[in-house]
Amino acid sequence: MIRTGIFGGSFNPIHKGHIALAQELRKRAGLDEVWLMVSPQNPLKQSADLLDDTLRMKMARLALQGVEGILACDYEMHLPKPSYTWNTLQALSKDYPDREFVLLMGGDNWALFNRWYHAEDILANYQIVVYPRKDTEVPDPFVSSVRIIEAELLDISSTEIRQRIKGGKGIRRLVPKAVADFIQANKLYAKKA
Repeated sequence: MIRTGIFGGSFNPIHKGHIALAQELRKRAGLDEVWLMVSPQNPLKQSADLLDDTLRMKMARLALQGVEGILACDYEMHLPKPSYTWNTLQALSKDYPDREFVLLMGGDNWALFNRWYHAEDILANYQIVVYPRKDTEVPDPFVSSVRIIEAELLDISSTEIRQRIKGGKGIRRLVPKAVADFIQANKLYAKKA
């Protein structure tokens, strides 16, 4: 079985913190690969700032060129919306029977996990790796399928990047060069005139 971590998010835009975290979790959780699942719509997180799916996917693919074992994945974009993790995991398991899928999530999502669609079924059928987020306490899972991994987090957020762009500030230290170039060339996240 190929152990594959599913790291979902809007990646709006993807940044160096996402990539470093995916690499760290791959290593620490003993995963063969991590798929960055670019989400079309998070039912718990609506945003007017969310870029078009194809643009976010393009940036993720640019960011991960040459990064071993971390792949940008558009699988969820082809599923019915809204995209619920349970549906995604079920579809992935059916389409990729040679893989064991491990759900990767931040402590902030773990704190809300009981609100997730089919949370009990996810716990019963999939391993979950939780990494603490800044200013979020991770409740003890008391479940054998959940593992907490202390991973070093880079202090970068997609929100901060979007705000810097709107304010005319540079982002090159926060995102891979190819992503910065793509954002600049396409005038993404810039203030509307």
